[in-house]
Amino acid sequence: MLKKYSLIELEQLANSIRKDIITMLEHAGSGHSAGPLGLADIFTALYFDILRYDPKKPNWNERDIVLLSNGHCIPVQYATMAEAGFFDKKELLTLRKFGSRLQGHPERLRLPGLENTSGPLGSGLSQAIGMALGLRLNKMPHRYVYVVLGDGELDEGNVWEAAMLAPKYKLNNLIAIIDRNNIQIDGPTESVVPLENLKDKWEAFGWHVIEIDGNNIETFIDANAMAKAIVEKPVMIIAHTIPGKGVDFMEYDFHWHGKAPNHDEAMKALKELRTLGGKIRSEHE
Repeated sequence: MLKKYSLIELEQLANSIRKDIITMLEHAGSGHSAGPLGLADIFTALYFDILRYDPKKPNWNERDIVLLSNGHCIPVQYATMAEAGFFDKKELLTLRKFGSRLQGHPERLRLPGLENTSGPLGSGLSQAIGMALGLRLNKMPHRYVYVVLGDGELDEGNVWEAAMLAPKYKLNNLIAIIDRNNIQIDGPTESVVPLENLKDKWEAFGWHVIEIDGNNIETFIDANAMAKAIVEKPVMIIAHTIPGKGVDFMEYDFHWHGKAPNHDEAMKALKELRTLGGKIRSEHE
């Protein structure tokens, strides 16, 4: 983070990131729409208010660490990193192209600033625990590890193995975030493998749980401040988000989990984002 942004500026950045996500996916012709759009507010808050980092020195030894466990949502991280200055925004149009640094799932060695490689679901929490333990061993308690997980990803058993381990070591430098959008590729999460009561489950495993509206940037920033005040437990933020947030024909529709918009759909989506759902007049009209 290089400067302090107002709440209005953060909301504008999130909207810009959503527009970039649509443009990237339409240009790529494939990818995931619903999750990245729903996560735009969280990633905006992370990169433009919460995290310690230097985009010109992505391996800076004092940086915080962000891992994306549900790697199919990577368009939101690419768009946010470009907005933050890690690379030129023109490169966003290379998403999923052969040889591109911006593959459909993050590859750590391709792009400076990415902290993990993910594809197979369920691995990110274990990766985050290893990094959090490493920071403790290196006596860097001021650095935090953040990991974003999808709710459908919680069907994976290795998530719950990791969930048992983090409280054992009282990893208070670990903040996990569940994107609780209630959809996965096969349908609503509660129809595929029911997850509720999710808060009770994580608390039973020894986590401090904070449950919030994940599309409210101010609320997420406040939840992060609360998380850093917890001294003997890892923290799980259950962030309720709207899949496809900002685009009315995508919102809440699980079919957009793994689908990219075609040209006409992208133009419709971009118009809605530019006008905030028709609330303002677009310069492109």
